[in-house]
Amino acid sequence: MASAPNLQFKFVNYTGLEEGPSVIIMGATHGNEICGTEAIRRVMAELDSGERKIAAGSVTFVPIVNPLAYFKNERNGDRNLNRNLFPKDDPQDFEDRIANWLCPLLAQHDVLLDLHSFNAAHGEPFVMVGPVNNDGPLEPFVHADKERALARRLGVRRFVTGWMAAYGGGVQRRSRSNAAELETMLRYGVGTTEYMRTTGGYALTLECGQHIDPKAPQVAYDAIINTLAHLKLIEAPEPEPVPFEEMEALHMVAVYDKLDAKDSFSRSWASFDPVAEGEQIGTRADGTPVLAEFSGRILFPDAKAGANSEWYYLTRANPEFGR
Repeated sequence: MASAPNLQFKFVNYTGLEEGPSVIIMGATHGNEICGTEAIRRVMAELDSGERKIAAGSVTFVPIVNPLAYFKNERNGDRNLNRNLFPKDDPQDFEDRIANWLCPLLAQHDVLLDLHSFNAAHGEPFVMVGPVNNDGPLEPFVHADKERALARRLGVRRFVTGWMAAYGGGVQRRSRSNAAELETMLRYGVGTTEYMRTTGGYALTLECGQHIDPKAPQVAYDAIINTLAHLKLIEAPEPEPVPFEEMEALHMVAVYDKLDAKDSFSRSWASFDPVAEGEQIGTRADGTPVLAEFSGRILFPDAKAGANSEWYYLTRANPEFGR
């Protein structure tokens, strides 16, 4: 297990005099994604100085969720915290220890905003949103209306749904294991927002921009203030939702695996690059072309993926989002 000096977990809570929801806002779930950390510290400074105040409900800030990864200035400490995020009776790595502290803290709140950034050289901010209301076995949920209303007020125009369904479909397709092993593999797709929904709350992951984009901390700051205003924790005007005509809503439809380490992309793809039905995305090790099954946008392409692991996702427009 990796270690570093003086590591500790920290959160700061502000509680108003009036009743209201309990909100948790987090940065540096991945240690090199610091825009949320910077924005959280800025808002905390305003609250500490009296420039702003929490009038109702409460907000908990976690400026650095993963102190080991933050110390290393890398995405992970020992592993990706945003996978298999559950309390562990026998923690095996640093992220397991985080989970044992973080999961009970999440369960004490109603709403989560998790602030991230991405590695791609270009691209606009986007928000990952949960499922529609359902009582199915994969990700049952009852707060879709509230979650989507908040998503439309964060200040970004691009929305992505379908993570667990697409991820789960990939797990089931590649799995030859028994039901218990399959359930374990599906649990691997659970990160902060998915865990929050299992506790009865709702949650959003906001990708604020590229890691070192100087505008990303402002995107994160605006999202925090808009969240606090929308949920009426602070006395501020209600943020205007992004108009339907300005929204780009995408649904993750399917994940495609790299079958061999020598499978390769046809070009350097970036998330949200458009693809046309039949367009060549890559080539298998045996020379077979990999063609897009439908028109849409590619998401999370990973040229460095290993054999029998996720290579890229395809999304298509989701015209019903928010309506």
